[in-house]
Amino acid sequence: MTTATALRRTTVACGSAAAALLLAAGLAAPAHADHEDTPTARQLLELCDNGTDVCVFHPEGPVQEHQAARRVVGSPVYNCTDREQWMSVGWSDTTSDTNSVGLSLGGQYGFSEVFKVSFEVTYGHEWKTSHTESQTTTVIAGPGEVGRVYVGPRMQTVNGTYELHFPDRYYGHYYWYVPFEATGPTGDQGGTVTQSTRPMTSEERAAHC
Repeated sequence: MTTATALRRTTVACGSAAAALLLAAGLAAPAHADHEDTPTARQLLELCDNGTDVCVFHPEGPVQEHQAARRVVGSPVYNCTDREQWMSVGWSDTTSDTNSVGLSLGGQYGFSEVFKVSFEVTYGHEWKTSHTESQTTTVIAGPGEVGRVYVGPRMQTVNGTYELHFPDRYYGHYYWYVPFEATGPTGDQGGTVTQSTRPMTSEERAAHC
C-alpha cells in the first residue's frame, strides 16, 4: 500500500444523496460521485465487525436531551352527568430509538453493540433502545365533556461518526467514515403528562351516554 493510499479517507453522507467526499493526502477530490460506485451508510454499517478490521464509533459533543412531541395515551373518558367528575385513565406507552440509518440499535448488528459500548464509556450511562412507562392519571371532566391524557417522553440525541477499516479495498477504499445520529428514550419516568377536556360532540354523546 502506498502512502497516498494509506491516507485516503472516504466519508459517506447519511442523507438521501449518495455522493462521497474523498480526502487524499489532505486534498479534496470532487464531492459528486456516481451513486452506483458509492455504498450507502446502511451497507457500510452492516459490515461493522462483519468484514472490517476496525469498526469504532466516535461520539461528538454532549448528549442533547429534549422532550418529544406529546401524544395521546389511554382511552378517552366521557362525563355524561351534570356534575364535574374525576375519572381514572390507565395507560402504557412505549418509546423506541431511531437513527439516521434506519436500522434498530436494538437489533443484533455489530454496529449497534459498538455504538452502545462507546456511548456508555463516553457519557457514563446506558443507551436505551426502548422504554415503557405506565401510569394511572386522573382526568377532571366537566358535565358533558370528554377527557384525554397525553404524554411527551424524555429523549436524548447523540451525533458521531463510525470509522471502518477494511482489509481489502471496499468500493475502492480501505477507510470509510459514516456520520451517524441516534435518538432514544432517556429511560426516566420524567415524561410530561398532561390532560385536556372538551365538550362532547352529538355523535359522542349518542354513542357513550
